[in-house]
Amino acid sequence: MRATRLVPLFAVTAASVLALAGCATATGSSSSAGSADAAGDAVRVVASTNVYGQIVEEIGGDAVAVTSIVSSAAQDPHSYEPSAQDTLAISNAELIVENGGGYDSFIDALIESSGSEAHVITAVEFSHDYPGAEAHSDDHSEEGGEAEGAAYAAAEEEHAHEEGEEHAHEEGEHDHAHIEGFNEHVWYDPHTMAYVAEAVADELSELRPEEADTFAANLDAFTGEIEGVEDSLGAIAADQHGAHVFVTEPVPVYLAAAAGLENVTPEAFSEAVEEGQDVPPATLLESLDLLRADDVRVVITNTQTGGAETEQIVSEADSLSIPVIAFSETLPEGKTYISWMQANITALSDALAE
Repeated sequence: MRATRLVPLFAVTAASVLALAGCATATGSSSSAGSADAAGDAVRVVASTNVYGQIVEEIGGDAVAVTSIVSSAAQDPHSYEPSAQDTLAISNAELIVENGGGYDSFIDALIESSGSEAHVITAVEFSHDYPGAEAHSDDHSEEGGEAEGAAYAAAEEEHAHEEGEEHAHEEGEHDHAHIEGFNEHVWYDPHTMAYVAEAVADELSELRPEEADTFAANLDAFTGEIEGVEDSLGAIAADQHGAHVFVTEPVPVYLAAAAGLENVTPEAFSEAVEEGQDVPPATLLESLDLLRADDVRVVITNTQTGGAETEQIVSEADSLSIPVIAFSETLPEGKTYISWMQANITALSDALAE
């Protein structure tokens, strides 16, 4: 499934582009360029976060030059304020990869303001939970065997995807606000990321057809590693299926579900934390009682969001000897997407074994 958005190109003078090109890179953003870029042949790609940027690098290799706008754990994509350098990057991009679902709406604002005509891949549209997703045969589920099936039994039905399917966005259409009841943190679903990577390979092959074989080979390698991640999740599901976890914020919910775990967090708690609001006192009391009921095996927090109520949950978990682990929203330095997910899965497995 491929999403392509076309936006009318506004006039940008050569002088203004050169002026912006001299600006320093925006705080937290990062760039990487393959060797092809030296000859000016690299595909210019902008990713909303370094999670998607790293996946593009895995598929594109030396044939891509990637700018990841949010790459710092100190930044919250929900509230990121883009810079002039970000506008320039978007205006020069041939391909843009965003999360969507209201998570990184600054990307849509940049597309509008820059007049970008780049193709856009929106990751949430590849999620089985995304509203309007169509059911197609899921080839990946067959490749992963019984372990993978166990990992995803509680997490997903047939995945919405068909190779080559395109979803054209009407000119000027940028409705990517938060969708009630939908968890937009889809990068914590490795299965969805396999489809995003496939869309990246498709788009790169369209932009640089002479490199299509390389992109296909890189995609095969990446999806093979995804299968390894799914096998690890399947191992947890086989051993710990149905174990209760408390998730203070919904970032890692997909990963927990894929591991066959049950999220018992009151929805009002995780929603309030995600929105930066106070948790209602009755909800906080309900949450503390859940921990005291002695059936929560692990508490999972988000390193980039929190508050007084989250601290109370962590403190209570510590007093009850319930393991607490923390996941982040952006890719830690020195990690690939695969090594990051495997590290998260290892932390989860170790905590469940305590």
